[in-house]
Amino acid sequence: MRIIERDKAFYKSMFAIALPITLQNLITSSLNMIDTLMITSLGEGSIAAVGLANQFFFFYALIAFGINSGSSIFIAQFWGKKDTDNIKKVLGLAIILCGGVGVIFTAVALFKPEYIMMFFTKEADVVRLGSDYLRIVSLSYIITGISFAFSVALRSIEQAKTPMVVSGISFVTNTVFNYLLIFGKFGFPELGIKGAAYGTLIARIVEIIFILYAIYSDKGPLAGSLKELTNWNKEFVFKYFKTTYPVIVNETFWSLGNVMYSVAYAKIGKEATAAVQIANTIQNIFLVISRGLANACTVMVGNKIGANEEKEAYSYAVKYLFIATTSGLFLGVILYLTSGFTLKAFNGLTDELFHTSKKMLAVMAIYLIAKMFNGTLIVGVLRGGGDTTFSMLLEMGSVWLVGVPLAFLGALVFKLPVYYVMAIVSLEEVVKATIGLPRVISKKWIRNVT
Repeated sequence: MRIIERDKAFYKSMFAIALPITLQNLITSSLNMIDTLMITSLGEGSIAAVGLANQFFFFYALIAFGINSGSSIFIAQFWGKKDTDNIKKVLGLAIILCGGVGVIFTAVALFKPEYIMMFFTKEADVVRLGSDYLRIVSLSYIITGISFAFSVALRSIEQAKTPMVVSGISFVTNTVFNYLLIFGKFGFPELGIKGAAYGTLIARIVEIIFILYAIYSDKGPLAGSLKELTNWNKEFVFKYFKTTYPVIVNETFWSLGNVMYSVAYAKIGKEATAAVQIANTIQNIFLVISRGLANACTVMVGNKIGANEEKEAYSYAVKYLFIATTSGLFLGVILYLTSGFTLKAFNGLTDELFHTSKKMLAVMAIYLIAKMFNGTLIVGVLRGGGDTTFSMLLEMGSVWLVGVPLAFLGALVFKLPVYYVMAIVSLEEVVKATIGLPRVISKKWIRNVT
């Protein structure tokens, strides 16, 4: 009877946290899909330009994710102790770090966008279009980083519904302004790819206004004053960085590795880049459950460790990994079977681009089970347990020692089609799972950082 009660408590908490996060990610991924659908009508050059330009944002977003993922370890464990004073201090550090990194990325994208685009491709039309997009969308980077810090903190204190609602508002705003400004509807100027950038910027401004209002209007646990958010001493900051720096380094170099994948794919040609953008957009819809599970796992495992219930933390980890694996198998089959039908929604695709994208989706479907397992393993179990150094070494090693070399060998040496290159690159997921599973079983990842 006690076991049944514990299981009920587990699933109740899991759905309460994972469902809003999954819906929030679904909203975000749907937004990216609508963006791509709208831009598809502008041609392969525009699809490739937005895809490559967003790799720069992806690099920044993953660094911000690393900062906030590291912070969420502390916030989740402090929430287990109901220590709101220290939660506000951690949130303040996350905001400062995300904002500071955002200033750097904004400056580079605003003043030197051509250099960023030329890092990926030498095709003049793609460089020109991507530069126009970057100059505008870069103004949203700092806002996005700060908004992200508040959203992750809300999830970590089991208030995932607010970020979900705010993402819904952002989704509607972005979709409406994209439609108005890309195509010049209802008297708005027809701006093409620049219209997509303005739509994103407007949506990010609306998003941060609503999230700040939600937090400070009810004076909840995160509604800290400037003094409360910055009330650190040297010992607190040192303790924070000792645990979070591996996560920040991990996400920085993992995202840089993924940027290098994009460079390798771009060497194959404009069509390959466009196919990667389309296939990734569709795959992200299928990965929303993975992100929901991983973030919920971080919170629940962290809460249990913070409450000194280590046996329960291990039990939770095993359950989450099983759910992630079975979900990955189920979703992989669906992705494989529906790829052709989904691609028909993208009007204007050439036959060649359609078939290339379909083959890429088949590769993604095969590896989806490993992706979902690894997402929960690294973000949920290892980081939630405070084992940030091992997770850093595991992820960085898999990307830089396996994935990146194989990407450039496939693209430049063997000159394989882009879907075969992606297939060999994805072997890094198999390596990651093979090394990570024994670590979970050893229980060495369970560490109380508070």
